[in-house]
Amino acid sequence: MDVKPPLPSTTLQYSRRLRREMTDAELKLWKVLRGRGLEGLKFRREHPIPPYIADFCCVDKKLIVELDGSQHTSRSDAVRTRILRSLGWTILRFWDHDVSMAIEAVVEGIWKAARGPDPHPNPSPDGRGAQATSEHDHEQ
Repeated sequence: MDVKPPLPSTTLQYSRRLRREMTDAELKLWKVLRGRGLEGLKFRREHPIPPYIADFCCVDKKLIVELDGSQHTSRSDAVRTRILRSLGWTILRFWDHDVSMAIEAVVEGIWKAARGPDPHPNPSPDGRGAQATSEHDHEQ
């Protein structure tokens, strides 16, 4: 069994505070994601992934959903995204405005990312397509 070290108490306190003080956009999206509301996927909110706290994440799919408001800067977000991707996470970013004005599109984007790529409609009988894909992934 994988035992994780305990979180620093300041990280835990900050995470709990963020859960209590959600923005309107976060509340709106959480109403959709909570209780396995998106196709049975379990999302967590304000979940610590040291050294960061993810707005929403689905641990099973290694998917993080970030809602960006005026406090976000592209420079710090780029560093954060690069580090989290290096840890194996997929990161989706949406503006708070997107959630407020087009939540259906946001939820559809999250669902598409969670389910992964569509299978090829005409797979090769000997599996060459899968082999080519995995070889290509190793080149990156």
